[in-house]
Amino acid sequence: MIRSSLSIVLIAAVAGCGSGQAQSDLLQRVKAAGVIRVAQTQANPPWNFLENGKPAGYDVDVANELAKRLGIAKVEFVPSNFQSFIAGVQAGRFDAVISGQTITDERKKQVDFSRPYEVNGISIFVAAGSNIGGLTDLKGKKVAVTAGTTQAAFAKKSIPGADIKTYDNATLGLTEVSRSRADAALVSRFQGAFLAQKNGLTVKPAGPLLESEVNGISFAKGSTTFKQAVDKALGDMISDGTLSAISKKWLGGLDMAEQLKGV
Repeated sequence: MIRSSLSIVLIAAVAGCGSGQAQSDLLQRVKAAGVIRVAQTQANPPWNFLENGKPAGYDVDVANELAKRLGIAKVEFVPSNFQSFIAGVQAGRFDAVISGQTITDERKKQVDFSRPYEVNGISIFVAAGSNIGGLTDLKGKKVAVTAGTTQAAFAKKSIPGADIKTYDNATLGLTEVSRSRADAALVSRFQGAFLAQKNGLTVKPAGPLLESEVNGISFAKGSTTFKQAVDKALGDMISDGTLSAISKKWLGGLDMAEQLKGV
């Protein structure tokens, strides 16, 4: 009888340690470990990239400031890509993604998101001298996009008859445009302008923004206390001017806190 009672207690204890409870302890776990593993492409300037072999950019500064405010001693930046972000979070290969990941209903079924920490917009980039002036001009054209991004999904949905070419990062796509191997590239306006200047590429934005994107920090579903702490820290960074300072440093003077108003 004693053995049977003990077995029941043990089964109940194991049942109480389901994935939801484990995930809501994410904050406690990373604080205890003293390190949070943050996934980034490391090839998405000015948001996140490698500078002299070290992670740099808007997302990197946000991640470091966030860890500081959460009481986490160190950020370990893990290289990944948009196609692997969700699977990596679900498999526990990293604790969070801070890499310009757009909040979508489909992604919210698979991971949880913080409150928005940046907004972005898709632009058409073309070679100097191109007569492409907007979305309707891309029908039947060769269009470069970064694999796994919302820009890629937008191109497939919104440009009938286009020859969509996918690349590992935006620099490769813009380079193809500058070398006339693609007619256009869909890239965030901030990123495209930064990369064109940095790499001496003769490309330019054409027409208005095609679509605005709201980006968040993603992590495993059910990470309740972690989300609450992250949302509070981001809110404080917005209200005390820290996010404004970070964005002005990396985004050509743009004040991201102003951009987030009303989002």
